[in-house]
Amino acid sequence: MLRTLKSTNISRSFSKIKKEKRIALMPFLMAGDPDLETTAKILLELQANGADMIELGIPYSDPLADGPIIQLAASRALSAGASPDRVFKMLFELRDQLTIPIILFTYSNPLINKGLEEFCLQASKVGVSGLVVPDLPLEEAEKLSDIAESKEIDLVLLVAPTTPKDRMKKIAATSNGFTYLVSVTGVTGERSSLEDNVGSLVQQLKDSSSSPIAVGFGISDVKHIEQVREWGADGAIVGSALVKRIANASIEMKVEEAGSFCKELRAATN
Repeated sequence: MLRTLKSTNISRSFSKIKKEKRIALMPFLMAGDPDLETTAKILLELQANGADMIELGIPYSDPLADGPIIQLAASRALSAGASPDRVFKMLFELRDQLTIPIILFTYSNPLINKGLEEFCLQASKVGVSGLVVPDLPLEEAEKLSDIAESKEIDLVLLVAPTTPKDRMKKIAATSNGFTYLVSVTGVTGERSSLEDNVGSLVQQLKDSSSSPIAVGFGISDVKHIEQVREWGADGAIVGSALVKRIANASIEMKVEEAGSFCKELRAATN
């Protein structure tokens, strides 16, 4: 039996997008790269150019799931002084302007260092809707999920192509907001093509859970968005390709470049 989904900011967004007969565009951005002032401007620019939700990375010194592009972005952000507290402060200042769900992408150590309860409390106060912790195993997710849920935050869990079928079902049944389907075996990064088995993985998840499915890791361009849509997924997460464009743009053009790329990708979601 498929579970009944709770009504949250993320689930309501997916419901609205489904009625519009398209998939969600979910760009990933590293907070603090090149600085938090620019990050704030890019968040608003992405929202203005069609982002449905934004995954916001909190920079961390040992990002195991991230490829070289996002690792470098995290390193630049840390060098510029970004920290969880400063990211929270930035989001608090934007709270009245950001109307789409913000999903924090972080690792277990920053959570544990601050304390699960305190981290979720601060995230809630600044309007965060979701949390992705890629190095958090299913067996340890229950405690954090309960704390996050008490603060009206969805803990989103990841499924990989190598995840056994039975475990995949358990993860999909436990994940809140949506299930994050990793499209490749390995770390984040741009790809020229997506693996053919992702379509069957989307269907497996659809059969085992009513939770929306968003595909990430390697989604790099318009044709990838179209492929994800054809597979029947509910959302596409674009990270490294956007982070790279921002990094390669001049400081005066970073915000505009992010918005232009977002607008281009959004056109492929219909």
